[in-house]
Formats: sequence, C-alpha cells, structure tokens
Amino acid sequence: MPVETMPSGSARQELDITGMTCASCSGRVERALRNVEGVSRAVVSLISHRALVEGSARIETLVAAVTRSGFTATPLTGEREQEERIEQQARRATRQEALRVLLSALLTAPLLLPMLGVPLPGLLMLVLAGIVQIGFGYRFYIAAWRGLRAGAGNMDQLVAIGTSAAFLYSAIAVLCGDSEHGYFDASAVVISLILFGRWLESRARQATGSATRALSALRPDTARLQNGDEERLVPASHLMPEDIVIIRPGERFAADGKVVSGQSDADESLLTGESHPVPKHPGDSVIGGAMNGSGLLRVRVTATVNDGTLARVISLVREAEASRAPVQRLVDQVAAIFVPGVVTIAVLTFLGWWIIGHDIANGFRAAVSVLVIACPCALGLATPAALITGTGIAARRGILIRDAASLERAGSIDTVALDKTGTITEGKPVLHEIILLPSAPIGMDKATILRLAAAAESGSTHPLAHAVRESALTKGTTLPMPDFLQERPGEGVIAHVSGHEIAIGNAALFTHLDIPDSPQAMALEQETPAAILRVAIDRIPAALLLVEDTLRPGAAVAIRRIHATGCTVMLLTGDTEASGLKAAKTAGIELVETRLRPEDKAARIAAWQAKGHVVAMVGDGVNDAPSLAQADLGIAIGTGADAARHAAGVILMRPEPGLIADAISLSRATRRKIRQNLFWAFIYNAIGLPFAALGLLNPVIAGAAMAFSSVSVVVNALLLKRWNPSSP
Repeated sequence: MPVETMPSGSARQELDITGMTCASCSGRVERALRNVEGVSRAVVSLISHRALVEGSARIETLVAAVTRSGFTATPLTGEREQEERIEQQARRATRQEALRVLLSALLTAPLLLPMLGVPLPGLLMLVLAGIVQIGFGYRFYIAAWRGLRAGAGNMDQLVAIGTSAAFLYSAIAVLCGDSEHGYFDASAVVISLILFGRWLESRARQATGSATRALSALRPDTARLQNGDEERLVPASHLMPEDIVIIRPGERFAADGKVVSGQSDADESLLTGESHPVPKHPGDSVIGGAMNGSGLLRVRVTATVNDGTLARVISLVREAEASRAPVQRLVDQVAAIFVPGVVTIAVLTFLGWWIIGHDIANGFRAAVSVLVIACPCALGLATPAALITGTGIAARRGILIRDAASLERAGSIDTVALDKTGTITEGKPVLHEIILLPSAPIGMDKATILRLAAAAESGSTHPLAHAVRESALTKGTTLPMPDFLQERPGEGVIAHVSGHEIAIGNAALFTHLDIPDSPQAMALEQETPAAILRVAIDRIPAALLLVEDTLRPGAAVAIRRIHATGCTVMLLTGDTEASGLKAAKTAGIELVETRLRPEDKAARIAAWQAKGHVVAMVGDGVNDAPSLAQADLGIAIGTGADAARHAAGVILMRPEPGLIADAISLSRATRRKIRQNLFWAFIYNAIGLPFAALGLLNPVIAGAAMAFSSVSVVVNALLLKRWNPSSP
C-alpha cells in the first residue's frame, strides 16, 4: 500500500468555506486551491464545508484564491473557541433558513388556490410570486453570478434560469392581460421547496459531523498548573511538556501526560472506545480529554494540547472526512460537465417541442422542468455523507480510518495477516528464566548478564526488550548507559555497555554477527513456546533469556469474528515455531509462519497479493512497518510504535483484536452506503431528466423531487448509525 508523505517543508492548513451549494462549487474551490503555487494537495468537502491544503503556500494566498473563485474562506486555528463560534454560526444559519422556508411557504400557498378552482387577481399573484422570486430567491442569483464570473457552472444557475423563465413568462402574460396561462405557482413552489430541501440538508449535514464535534468538546479550556506550593488556573493551550498539573475528581485531563502521584481511574471511552474505566497509578500515561475518576492526580505533561493524542485523533478524522474515495473521481468528472449539459438539454427540449410538436407552452414547461429537476447536489453529497458518518462511528469505537481510500480497501479485504507479539498477545511478556551457558565469559553471572542485557535494551520499544528491562529494574538493578546502540529490526540489538559489546536477539542476529549458536538454544526452540533471547558478550554466547507472553483476552473470539466476515486469517511471526504454533492453536488460526524477518513478512504478503488476494496486515512494532506498507491495508495498534502507525491506513486506538472485525464490517457497511447513494443519485437524474423533457413532470413536481433527492442521500448515510459490531 503506498504511503502518502508530505513534501519537505510543506505544512497542512485547514479552511472553513462558506457559500458552497453543490458538487460543482466544491470542485471549483478545489481547483482554485490546487492552482495556487506551492500547493501540493487540496481536498474540499461539500459536507463539512472545509478545505484541507498541504504545501508551502501562505494562508493569505489560499484565502485570496478561494475569494476569487466566488466563495469565502476562514483559516482554522484548531482552537476550541473558534470551533464553537463556527458551530454557533452554523446553528444560527440553520434557524434563519427555517424562517425563510416558513415565510416563503406562507407567500406561496395562495398561489396554489387557482389549482383548487379559487381565482386570484393576476396582479396579486405577480406581487406574491415576485416577493418569493426576488426576496427569497436572490441567493440563487448571487451564487449563479459568482459561478459565471469564475467561468464555472453550478446548481444555482439551473434554479435561477428555470424559475426566472417561469416568473418572467407569467409576469409578461399578466401585464398583457392574460392571467390564465401563468406559471407563478411553479416558480414560487420550486424556490420554496429548494429552500426547504437545503434546510433539511443542513440539519442532516450537521448530524454527520457529530463525531468530530464530540471529540472537539473534550478539550478542557483551563488547567490547574502547580507552581511550587501554589496552584493556579491557566489556559490549557499554554501548557508545556514537563509542567505539573493537578487533576481533581471528575475533571478532564488537560493534556497528555504521566501520573506523578495519586491513584484513580479514567474514562477514555470517547477517545479509545474502551467502555470500562482504566486504572491510573504513578507512571501510567493519561490522555488529554479523558475524564478523571474519583482520585486526585498530579500529572506531568508530555505533549502540548495541539500535539497530543486528542489533537492527532481529530486531525486524522477530519483528514478522512475530507479525503476522496476512488469512486468519487467519476462523480467529479460528471459534476464538471453537469450544468452546461443540463442547460443544453433544456434548450433542445424547448426547441423540440416548438419545432416538432408546435407547442411552445408545453415546450416551455418541459424546459423549466428539466432545469429544476437536475440535481448535481445528490451526486456531490453521496460519497462524503456516507464517508463522514462511517469514519465518525469508527472514531467513537476506537478505530481511526486515515482516508477514504483506506476505507474502500478495508471493505475489499479477503485475507488478514496478524503479527503475534503485541497484536494477538498482550505484548507484555515476562522474563521467567535465565540460562547461563557454559561458554559464558569468566566472572559473568546471571545478575551481571541481566544488568548488561537490560542496559543494551534501553533504547528498544520491542515488548521483549521491555520484559528484560522490567525484570532488571524490579530487582533494584541500576542500569548503565550504553555508549553505542543499534537496533536491527527483526533481529535484536547491538550495544556497547561498560566496555563490553552486548548482542541480544534471535538466531538471525547471531548469524549476522558470525556468532556460533549454542546447542542449548537450538534444542530449546523445539521444546518451549517461550521466546528465546540469545545474549552474547564480546561475541561469545553467554546466556539464554526465556520470555513468555500471554494471549489477549478475547483473541480467540476476535479470530472467529474475522473468519465470520469471510476472511482468511494467517499468523506471521518472527518467533520460534513452538511459540508461533502454540499461539496460533490457542487463537484458532490455521495458517502460521514462523522465524520471519520483516522483509520475509512483506514477501509473504506480496505472494498472497500475486494470487489475487486483498490483504490486510495487523501489527504494532517497528519491524511490522515494511509489511504494513506492503499490504493493501495496514492496520496498526495505536499503542505500538510510531513507524507502524505511520505506515497504516487504519489505527486501532486500543489493543483489542476484536476491533479488526469491526473495522472490516463497518468499512463494508460504509462502502455499501456510498454505492447505494451514488446509484440513486445517478438513477434519479437518468430517469428524471427524460421524464421532464417529455413533459411528464410539471415544474412543481420536478422542484420537489430535486429538493428531496439531496436530503435522501444524506438520510440514507445517517442510517449507518444503526450499525453495530454484530452487523455483517
């Protein structure tokens, strides 16, 4: 799987865009941003009304480019106050929209009386329809003019042309003394219905973005900073690493950190999906935004608010919301030619009725119907509405989907490859035995070897290295600092400690260093499921460290759930055959390969891909990064190494194998919604336009159909909220 990297010196900036009404609008903003010098990537979301821009361009230049395209842009700083202000503006705009709909409907209602046999004076109908056309339809003219000025088409142009034609035709007829053959009802009803549709659409759109709003709301405004014996309230955004903050019972953690003193528990459910409180003791990590339980804690800050876990989660969710699914490219191509195509069809419809049928009145009515029934909005909303809803649900359950392409691939997975240590096992192995070899240098006892080995492992993040260090530290051993340290992924560590060269790792490391393996190690590998760490001092085999890990609770159930999705499961591990087979048998995995180096895992995945399989790789360590990148979809355990998370398209915020099946199931459900929405959006236009051209739909029906087509795709996307982990 190709991994996107940002160009050197580039920055990521976010803009709030106002004035967009359809896919043509978002496409125009996107093209304007991409044409700015220094922009390497720009994505605009019609649902969230936000633009994500990467590159070296200045923010002022980006805002100016959006303004020239006919819209308004506001740079987003990520501050909670700004987010709340934008949210308040959106709610106020929705309320104002509702008022416009009500007033427009009240003025339009009398225009329908002639259809019921109640005549109205022509001038009264002209006044009522004129107020609706100009007073409430002015926004369509403004947006249409902006599009024309930018040399692009949009839905507002179709509405403005169609309703203006109906209104002007009727106005001329009334002024000429003919009140019988007007279309005031059509122009006014179409405008009222479109306003009503946009009000419903805005309400539904706000519902799709509820996940990011809920995450943003977790940010506390202030923190209790300890300064000597004093404590004072400061803005949470002012906290810096190493600051000490006081967290009282029931308060949210202001930033990421480590507990210095006190005992409590934390509710991390909105961030990780973990439903049970997580115990917190001195030395434990806490996540900014999580809720403290019943204890008082002193916490040392490890990251600023803008660099913490919550900020990264919000950034990933928003990037996924703004990203494009592969299928969206077709939609963008259609939207680019949609408006001029519809205008052409409307003109041909009128000419056809006039020339062939000699019926100008019905030709005019059919042409207006063509203009008002066409709906690029449904096409533009189909993919992002489902995507934002799906990624939002995933984020609440502790699954971060990096982008739309990752979601698309997750829905196509038929093979899941799993790493063992830290993925299906606890990742907290324990050193339970040290075997001193006969070849150990003179004077080297078990305690000395453990001290040197633990010092050599001081720079490694591997769970086995952690087990060695913990064993030494629990015995009260003081670890010397290594003078040199080199980690070889998939093999082990080489370090210089206290004047000795220490090599600790597996058989592959000894082979690389030309160190002879011991008969004891080779015999044990056939007998014990424990991981065997070989220790050599100055290139002489000195000891064997036996480390055992336990299977994660629920791992076997998780594997059964993955099988239930129709996926093949295989275990790829660098551990011994005995260790790998035992873990695989306990978890219910039939396919297992052992003694694999990082490049071997990537090669196995490539071989499965060559057979036509779509492969997901699940891992958590540095040594998993190559196979995560090779796989069609990389799934990283959020507690794992940075290299693994950067190479993955999906990140699990808590180390539960059951989330793998959830990610696959939810991705498939979201992909189905995208396809359903696109199908109905295309079919709606494919059926509606011919019916309108043939005169089988009057403008009122056409306007109603157009208004509700946009709402229908958003509502269909919101049905994803009924998804649960047991859904197929």
